[in-house]
Amino acid sequence: MATVKGELFKNLAPEERVHHTKVSIIGSGSVGVACALSILLKGLSDELALVDVNEARLKGETMDLQQGSAFAKLPSIVPRCKLIVVSNPVDILTYVAWKLSAFPKSRVIGSGCNLDTARFRFLIGQKLGIHSESCHGWVLGEHGDSSVPVWSGVNIAGVLLKDLNAAIGTGKDPEQWENVHKEVVNSAYEIIKMKGYTSWAIGLSVADLTESILKNLRRVHPVSTIIKGLYGINEEVFLSVPCVLGENGITDIIKIKMTPEEEARLKKSAKTLWGIQKELKL
Repeated sequence: MATVKGELFKNLAPEERVHHTKVSIIGSGSVGVACALSILLKGLSDELALVDVNEARLKGETMDLQQGSAFAKLPSIVPRCKLIVVSNPVDILTYVAWKLSAFPKSRVIGSGCNLDTARFRFLIGQKLGIHSESCHGWVLGEHGDSSVPVWSGVNIAGVLLKDLNAAIGTGKDPEQWENVHKEVVNSAYEIIKMKGYTSWAIGLSVADLTESILKNLRRVHPVSTIIKGLYGINEEVFLSVPCVLGENGITDIIKIKMTPEEEARLKKSAKTLWGIQKELKL
């Protein structure tokens, strides 16, 4: 007999009680340091390792963080390695990391659309004049230009916005909600244009994912994982879908309901990525 939990989740890995100890960040550039500082401020690990080919920069950033670590509360947490891939193109690189590491798919995670979704909810909140935490909606698929805003599920306190505006997110929408997603896509470009790079938002996003793993929170995040077998996708591509994150990495994928148009856009993202991946010959 089918259950609600059985219908809602696609189970990837059995739950096990394991412990963790160390966070390693590869790259001490602006994004890496933003991730490091965000993790330090959340007190997520008692050991933080930075790795970089630029030894002088690495030493300087390490010393700077070490000397400030006295102001951060660092709990004792004990490990088993999970990979969170952040560099772009993140979906392709997550696939590469999975292939090269030979790790189980549950332990190779792309930061994917976690930040895209946060930007989406923030901008919806701004448009409605409420806090982003009260805005519920997802951006899925490929991180970046071809990401898929799931307008059919956007809601405030359970009230679906599509029930108030049937044309929401389409070209026929008089309120032009589609501009919200366009701004999500363009946000990084705008920030890079003004300050030269992005760092703080992605750093906080990665710390958010790290917290769910290290504290076994089992929160749902839109992160990049292999989605072969879902939504009619038959290739080994990594795209963002809502995933349950805990101490074993990704344990479940939420089978979110989408409109045929939204599914078609997701499949298009998968096709684009597969066209690149199949040339890698890993």
